[in-house]
This record gives sequence, structure tokens and C-alpha cells, in this order.
Amino acid sequence: MKDGSGGVVLTTVEEALRWAESRSLWPLTFGLACCAIEMMGAYASHYDLERYGIFPRATPRQADLLIVSGTVTAKMAERIRRLYEQMPSPKYVISMGSCATAGGPYWQHGYHVVKGVDKIIPVDVYVPGCPPRPEALIEGILQLREKITQGG
Repeated sequence: MKDGSGGVVLTTVEEALRWAESRSLWPLTFGLACCAIEMMGAYASHYDLERYGIFPRATPRQADLLIVSGTVTAKMAERIRRLYEQMPSPKYVISMGSCATAGGPYWQHGYHVVKGVDKIIPVDVYVPGCPPRPEALIEGILQLREKITQGG
């Protein structure tokens, strides 16, 4: 947004829509393992994700953000893809934790573990850690907000 003289803000419709979209993310939380405990902590009153416009949804048809946290097994891969396909566009994905990002401690010998959720669906932001703290998830959400605002 450009600040003009006289207190007038000049912008385009696209910039205004991207700004509004980035400030009202509705995640479908998909907790698969221990990272889900930290994700639930981020929704609690101590961290209060609602102050950032984050309102968790129980159905993919109402969500525009999928937070995948925990170990993605081969059996869960198709379900994750199906949930992602049911989400309306524009849609975003956060991979939370080392298991969702790269298979975690099972990456080498775990035949049943997908070596990263990005092998199934596109990922916009990776949140590292095992498990990542709620502050790390909040930082990932803020990075996604910035990415949306920039148009990426």
C-alpha cells in the first residue's frame, strides 16, 4: 500500500484482497503425532492465535490453511491429499515438525513413513523442530502471512 498526501491510502484491489486474506487464515489442523500437542498449545490462551485472525476449522471445506504436524505414514498420505483437494482456493500448507517435513527419526529405516509431506501436496512454509514450540508455529504463520501479502 502506498501512503499518499493528505492521509489518503492508494492501493489496488488485488493488494487489499491479499492483505485481507493474509489476516484471516482458517486452518484445518491435522495433528498426527507429538507436534499436535504443541499446535494445541499455540491455540490455547497463553499464545492466543485468534489475535492473528487464526480460527481453526473442523472441515476442509471451510479451511484455507492445512497445518500438517507429525509423522505422515503411507496410509495417511492419500487422506491428506484428499483433504487438501477438498479445500477451496486459495489454499496454503504449513509443514510443522521434522516428521512432517522430512520423515523425522524414521527417515532412514521407516518403510511406512513418507519422507516429507511435500511429496504429497505443495508446502508453503516449513516449521522446523522436534517438536517445534508454539512460538515457532506462530513465526511460521507470520511468514505465511508475509508471503500472501507479497503475492507469493
